Amino acid sequence: MTAIHPATLFGIAAEAALAVPGVAGLHPRLSHRLAAAAAPTRTGAAQHRTSPEAGIRAGRAPDGSGWHIEVRCVLAEGRRALDVARNVHDRVGAAVISHFAALDAVERVTVEVTVTGIATRHDVA
Repeated sequence: MTAIHPATLFGIAAEAALAVPGVAGLHPRLSHRLAAAAAPTRTGAAQHRTSPEAGIRAGRAPDGSGWHIEVRCVLAEGRRALDVARNVHDRVGAAVISHFAALDAVERVTVEVTVTGIATRHDVA
């Protein structure tokens, strides 16, 4: 049996979510934002950037029945949140299941999508 690491799933889920039309970005969890704020100050434009994976959380389901993926996304203005969230849910689930299939692993996957905000046109640069 091949070991599956949550860190690998972060990238797969982030890539799938960001490919969905209407997703402006992924929103990091509070713990990531606090850690970034507490980090030593760096110069340059990358100072306030976090990786897209910071908006993903992946781990074994509490009951051990498979994997649970949480996606926190910010939508582009003018999009229906329900439609985009469903699309993110479906694409992330399909991408993770495809990854498992490539490893010959059969795992149950649940995906939870939370829309944390709407980016206005001037927010997206």
